[in-house]
Amino acid sequence: MLCAAALFCVMSAMGDNPRHVRLEELQVKPKKEKYSKKDNPAVDFVRRLMQTRRLTDPRERNQYYSYGKYERFNLGLLDFKLDTARRFGFINEYMDTSALSGRNVLNLTVKEKLSDHYFRRDPAAEKEVVRAVSRHGIDDLANDDESVQTLISDVFREVDIYDSDVAMLRTRFPSPLGRVAVDFYKFFLTDTVPDEEGPDSLVVLTFVPKNPAMQAFNGKIYVVKGDSSMFIRRAVLNVPSVANVNFLTRMTIDQEYRRAPHDGSRLKVKDEMTAEFNVLTQSVYGKRTTVYNSHSFTAPRDSSILDDPRPVIMLDDMRSKDSGYWARYRPVTLQRGEADMAGLLERLRRDPIYYWTERTLKLLVGGYVKVGGKDSKVDIGPILSAISYNDLEGLRLKAGFMTTPRLSPRWFAAGYAAYGFKDRKWKYSAEAEYSFIDKRLHPREFPMRSIKLRHLYDVDMLGQRYFTTSADAFFLSLKRMPNNRMTYMRQTDLEFNYEFYNQFSIQARLRHERQEATRYVDFIDGHGTGLPHFDQTSLYLELRYAPGEKFYQGNSSRVDINHDAPVFRLAHTYAPKGVLGNRWGINKTEFSAEKRFRFSSWGYLDASVAAGHVWDRSVFTNLLIPNANLSYIIQPRSYALLNPMEFINSTYVSSELTYWLNGALLNYIPYVNRLKLREVVGIRALWGHLDGRNDPDRHPDLLRFPADVRVSRLGSTPYMEVYAGLDNIFRILRVDYVYRLTYRGNPSIDRWGIRIGLHFNF
Repeated sequence: MLCAAALFCVMSAMGDNPRHVRLEELQVKPKKEKYSKKDNPAVDFVRRLMQTRRLTDPRERNQYYSYGKYERFNLGLLDFKLDTARRFGFINEYMDTSALSGRNVLNLTVKEKLSDHYFRRDPAAEKEVVRAVSRHGIDDLANDDESVQTLISDVFREVDIYDSDVAMLRTRFPSPLGRVAVDFYKFFLTDTVPDEEGPDSLVVLTFVPKNPAMQAFNGKIYVVKGDSSMFIRRAVLNVPSVANVNFLTRMTIDQEYRRAPHDGSRLKVKDEMTAEFNVLTQSVYGKRTTVYNSHSFTAPRDSSILDDPRPVIMLDDMRSKDSGYWARYRPVTLQRGEADMAGLLERLRRDPIYYWTERTLKLLVGGYVKVGGKDSKVDIGPILSAISYNDLEGLRLKAGFMTTPRLSPRWFAAGYAAYGFKDRKWKYSAEAEYSFIDKRLHPREFPMRSIKLRHLYDVDMLGQRYFTTSADAFFLSLKRMPNNRMTYMRQTDLEFNYEFYNQFSIQARLRHERQEATRYVDFIDGHGTGLPHFDQTSLYLELRYAPGEKFYQGNSSRVDINHDAPVFRLAHTYAPKGVLGNRWGINKTEFSAEKRFRFSSWGYLDASVAAGHVWDRSVFTNLLIPNANLSYIIQPRSYALLNPMEFINSTYVSSELTYWLNGALLNYIPYVNRLKLREVVGIRALWGHLDGRNDPDRHPDLLRFPADVRVSRLGSTPYMEVYAGLDNIFRILRVDYVYRLTYRGNPSIDRWGIRIGLHFNF
């Protein structure tokens, strides 16, 4: 009746000549009804699904479980404009079609992997054996293809709809079948449809987020009707375009399940994740296709696989499989453009514009210039430290090198030379390293098992340590105060590193060091005697454990991919007084722990704590100096408003809490939520004191604190600074306002400040 009445009104409005009016759209909206969880059969249905998950879980029902797995990942450009690239008109031959929208796709990279997975319930063990890998495309820009694969796998993670949170796009979405699902979603029983794979009927459960702006799904779950185990045949999850997710315009996850014939276990047979993004002015397409086969519940023929210490076992010949092998074992046919990525790149690289653009991008991504291209035996860099500035050296120029496994898979060399135009001094470093295992890309790749000899002469920034970048990186040159709390140091290290596959590592180091005074930091003892330098020989031992850690591996550093793993570190430095030239002894212990805690769509909390104690009398350079950040760039594990050497301690405890709200408040503000801004708040605190045995005012044999450095004492009140900021500005920027809560009367300090940082995230 409602539709008929609406149509009658429209016809009446058109009058005697309906051809004069074009009807663009007719919407008939039912009256909105208030949603309620109480007495809702759909909510009861969801709760039954949660309660029966173990009834069909193959890992709960069997001692052994194994299966084969094929993965393919595509990344490409959508609707690539040929009229803006006439010289590359041939790329039309390599166009494919988006499975999500039907738009044209120019593939940029295609990665494939064939593997076998093995599970044992008791004693618990889970292993992956990689039989074959293949990659073609622009991910050649990254030196470490395994790190790229780790990053892609983390961004496009497989989804288990029974988990409380779904981890993908480097964030967390509440699962429609998770513990808090009924509080995040509205559920409806919307239909019953026939099962295309058998005689059963399927109940369709539809769900939508209560707040579409939050990071959540909408979609459908298909459950076998009348089945006591609530067997799920299919699940389709979509991410709403209005959700607070960067760059994403649409995304669909489609999973299919089959029932194991012997016990009814739920076997995933297909999992597709397809997404379209809008980055700047270009649309980007990504798709992960996963096919599962050869499911088995018997023990593997080679039981030693489950006892191998490696979580992922890579066969030696996995990168050498030919096209015939892939044609035989690939369960899903490649599209036209996917099948000839190598041909596309070969034709592109003939063009000088593309060739030099690609080489420039490789330099920016890797940070090193490859001498000789892909088969480089020596890399030059790092480029970001080629030029910098500080108050002691003035303008600083630096050039370095490192050898690659192309020269030797076990022997490596590295070094640099730097020159300061203000102090007119050359600095240098040289090292030789032997790896106990062959390396494929560079000496730092996991696992590191090596012994290294290094000698350097350079500046030492007292009270400043940078953990994610080099201290002489160009972008750190701009400081909020004079950067002159520096000495010169000569170091000779003999270092041993050993990393286990369970992410436990040992580092042992024997070091001889000479600290040399500068015009900014002098060495004068309590008797007024000045020292040009002093020597010390120490032994250092560090134990580190980060179970489940995943990282992107660069040539000289690692970047944690998801921060999900807890990180524990215990270190001790020992140098007995009067031995091997030690005028003062060193005997100090430090401990730290950090962990990210996720709260589904309510964001996550990064928490860290550290402590240290100096057990014997020691000179001030070997005491516990809090880490100060003098730059305007946000740096982890440092204090934004603290001056270098403002506090010097023999005992300390520090902590930092950073809460990323992910738009939990701003998502509810109309119009503001369209900006997809995200809140971040935090606090840093430091408790500490300087005991009497390390106080130079009480012991004249110790070096005084430098005359130009104003050292304060921490009392019963801790040093604290708080910060609040906006993240995701223009999708890439974070801006914090930092405020100093305590010790605001100390001389020459900043009471507040603005700090910025680049933060790329979905």
